[in-house]
Amino acid sequence: MRLYTKDGNPLQVSGDKVYSRSGQIVGKIKRDRVFGPDGNYVGTIVRERLVYRSTHSSSRGTPFSAANKSGTGRGNRSRSAMWGEEPDIPD
Repeated sequence: MRLYTKDGNPLQVSGDKVYSRSGQIVGKIKRDRVFGPDGNYVGTIVRERLVYRSTHSSSRGTPFSAANKSGTGRGNRSRSAMWGEEPDIPD
C-alpha cells in the first residue's frame, strides 16, 4: 500500500503500522483511520491519502508501542484538494 499525506508527503506502511518518511512511527491503521501510539486520532485514509478530519477527531484507538524503522527516499506527490487538513506527522 502506498500512502501519502494530503500535501503529498510519502508515508511508509508496514502491516498495519504507518511510519513517516524518516521512519518515525505515525500510527496504526484501524479500518480507514490511523491512531497514534497514544491512541489519539491521526487521520483518515481516503484513497491513498492520509487526511486529518476534525469530525473524526473524537474517535480513539488503543494505545500501542512500536519501534521506528529506516527512512525512505520516495519522492513527494502533488497536493490534494480533498476535504480535510494536513495531519501532524513527526519528521
